[in-house]
Amino acid sequence: MTPIRVAVHGALGKVGKEVVRAVNLDPDTKLVGAVDIKASGDRLAVPDTDISVPLSRSLEEIIHATRPDVIVDFTLAKAAVPAIRTAIKDKINLVVGTTGFTKEELTEIGKLAVDNQVGVIIAANFAIGAVLMIHMAKIAAKYFDYAEIIELHHHLKADAPSGTSLVTARSMGQSRGKPVQIPPGQPRGEQLEGITIHSIRLPGLMAHQEVLFGTAGQTLSIRHDTINRECYTPGIMLAVKEVVNREGLIFGLDNLLGL
Repeated sequence: MTPIRVAVHGALGKVGKEVVRAVNLDPDTKLVGAVDIKASGDRLAVPDTDISVPLSRSLEEIIHATRPDVIVDFTLAKAAVPAIRTAIKDKINLVVGTTGFTKEELTEIGKLAVDNQVGVIIAANFAIGAVLMIHMAKIAAKYFDYAEIIELHHHLKADAPSGTSLVTARSMGQSRGKPVQIPPGQPRGEQLEGITIHSIRLPGLMAHQEVLFGTAGQTLSIRHDTINRECYTPGIMLAVKEVVNREGLIFGLDNLLGL
């Protein structure tokens, strides 16, 4: 089988570096290019190898020079949206780990993907354990009337609440068919589907989330902890291999795991 040609948008970021390494190590994929707004040269050296690939601040330049099958995007929403439009226009599939898209942007991306017959996979979290946490929270939400979410991240994370916590709360509300009940007293934090989300940002943390359920005489806690950014690569590589066989927008890694 011919390896899937992959370019990474946001290749110099913390997750982007892990994606570069993972794509290079997988025999089913081939790293062909890299894009990052902080690029200062025209080649990216792949860690622990003597390999280098074209590097640019311009996505269009890398697309035209390398013709990738898939672009993996880990940037910010304001950078990802124009990048997605550019890639789809050139009939390139996308795997996107960027969060913060509006409903209107997701609708536009879905329509563009169908019109241009390409696949786009967007996930708030590519850690398989986090996806399973959300799935289990959806199940538990049917049986508990009260729930809150605590999400903890490093102090440099740009958004709060996290994309994962928002997806978790929405999924729980959809599973129940109605919001959870809000306990008596003054609400704290941001609320979605009746669920209060507490966001913590501190040095020393990476990415952690705990979903706490309560009812008369008992509680239930479901927690996922990220130890390092390598945790995202199995899910990302799964998406890279699947997206070339899909068409349209797929939102959430759970749809690839059959949950």
